Amino acid sequence: MTGYRLTVRHGSRVDRASYADLAGAIAAMERAVDEVRAEGPLEGVKVLRDFEPAERVAARIELSTGGWLRGRDAGVDVMGDGHLVAFAGGMRRRELDASADEAAFEAVRRALRPG
Repeated sequence: MTGYRLTVRHGSRVDRASYADLAGAIAAMERAVDEVRAEGPLEGVKVLRDFEPAERVAARIELSTGGWLRGRDAGVDVMGDGHLVAFAGGMRRRELDASADEAAFEAVRRALRPG
């Protein structure tokens, strides 16, 4: 494995960085989550129906092991009310079981751990 690529999608901005180890990549993910949360909650919106802040994604922060066919992806969605939803997979995304912030980051760590 050559490392981990962090992609932060926040609004129209997309930032990318590379990390040699999983611990450094997870730490950077945690910092990115803190930056998004520092901006405060999103407002609700009405587009055909009402979307509450908890239903809106403020930012998607994803780690990838690289590799087009054999790479693994996992990350967290920072929802508009600040809670995190951990996920694994790229095209076929599945939600990971995580009830707290630490559990979300640990779920991502488990999904990307070598072996």
